Amino acid sequence: MKKVLVATEKPFASEAVDAIREIVEKAGYQLALLEKYTDVAQLTEAAKDADAMIIRSDIASREVIEDAPKLKIIVRAGAGFDNIDLAAATEKGIVAMNTPGQNSNAVAELAFGMMVMAARSNYNGKSGTELRGKTIGIHAYGNVGKYVANIAKGFGMEVYAFDPFVKKEDIEKDGVKALDSVEELYSKCQYVSLHIPANDKTKKSIGWQLLSTMPKNAVLINTARKEVIDEQGLTETFEKRPDFTYLSDIAPDNAADLKAKFEAKCFFTPKKMGAQTAEANINAGIAAAKQIVNFFEKGDKTFQVNK
Repeated sequence: MKKVLVATEKPFASEAVDAIREIVEKAGYQLALLEKYTDVAQLTEAAKDADAMIIRSDIASREVIEDAPKLKIIVRAGAGFDNIDLAAATEKGIVAMNTPGQNSNAVAELAFGMMVMAARSNYNGKSGTELRGKTIGIHAYGNVGKYVANIAKGFGMEVYAFDPFVKKEDIEKDGVKALDSVEELYSKCQYVSLHIPANDKTKKSIGWQLLSTMPKNAVLINTARKEVIDEQGLTETFEKRPDFTYLSDIAPDNAADLKAKFEAKCFFTPKKMGAQTAEANINAGIAAAKQIVNFFEKGDKTFQVNK
């Protein structure tokens, strides 16, 4: 009997666990839960006899992977997958997957929640501004970017996007204006919503050079990864542009210093919470379970990320 381990330091909602269990057990597999663990050794031990593993923000490190000889598939219940050591997984012949699109609406709604909060002066009783008529640039037009565009149009914003991996006509059919360069996106848009992954090309790519070109009262919203921000360049932007605001679902390493110096112009959630809705929690867990069953029963590798 195949064993599917759900290893979640931040557990799924009980409804999600029940749905995962139903899918796994209906396929004739065993479900094992490791929730709220406090040490990587607990994860390593639990994974030793697992054939499949579902994780959330948990780290599937080389250590964990190499100590799990039966492991054939790891599914990250969410869009990002930089918490899986893809090289180690590939070396061991393990398929790594994510569940794209399952938490996209939740992330997009959080981005707009932060934007509205900032526009209304953090609800401190002072006069604010409106989003209607303002320009918003979507940096990477994937699943989350599409939801952001849809919400922005509902607010009456002028919506632009840049994504070198998406055809311009595919962007523009959604009523979004596609731009030819990242420089054009930042220089044109007062608001920029950031959705790029963290990789060798994007890490520390967003800094003073781009942020200095944004229009007056610029606002950068980051629901992607902290690693894509050049923190030195971010600090420089705050120092040179008192009109600049940074809103992030991922606190930078220098968050304490930024809050001390520029508290009114930055906001960081206490922990990454873009996918922290009941709906996203359930959807991602169910998708992960289904992908594991389809992999074992049908050889389906549709969402493999370490090809």
